[in-house]
Amino acid sequence: MGEAPARRPGPAPLLIACALGIERLALRTGDHGGAPGAMTVLRTGMGPENAERAVGGALGSGPLRDAAVLATGFCAGLAPGMHPGDLVVAGETRDAYGSTPCTGTELLVEELARALPGRTVHTGPLTGSDHVVRGPERGALLATGAIAVDMESAATLRSAVRAGRRPVAAVRVVVDAPQHELVRIGTLRGGISAFRVLRAVLPAFFEWHRSSLLPRR
Repeated sequence: MGEAPARRPGPAPLLIACALGIERLALRTGDHGGAPGAMTVLRTGMGPENAERAVGGALGSGPLRDAAVLATGFCAGLAPGMHPGDLVVAGETRDAYGSTPCTGTELLVEELARALPGRTVHTGPLTGSDHVVRGPERGALLATGAIAVDMESAATLRSAVRAGRRPVAAVRVVVDAPQHELVRIGTLRGGISAFRVLRAVLPAFFEWHRSSLLPRR
């Protein structure tokens, strides 16, 4: 009897990492049509340590070992003129441990503009913090060149590339900005606007993932 043909591995899955239950709810109730293969939404918990631990564990073995990783959720805008519901596509993520370049930034900007016509999309460095940033601290972070801040994206992408070479990206929705600070997410107009935007981003994420599966030249 001849040997059975070797099984070809399926396409690399997509791991979408977020911190909060309300973020996961938005993603789970969004448009899942057109997903190119397996997708997992991972709630990491708040803060860089939780993000690093959760993503490292998810990618350590099993079906997500080779997954493309996209960090998402809400963020604080740093630049004047930003508004709740604006989108931030990171060119790189930064924190005290260094920076992680993102993959396919231009494609994400194009696809988000198509999925959410009329929404402003900002591109630039996304910096990390271990606490909620408010008041004058925003200006100090803006002076470093960052356009937005959150607590998990930098740790998520750093942990992802440490676990192996893969496409990584970060897309965040501005939930508050210098002139629009929120006290509690989801209770004010800005939080509701950001939630609705996050529900609509999945088609852009799927196009980014599909592109990342194409052969590299």
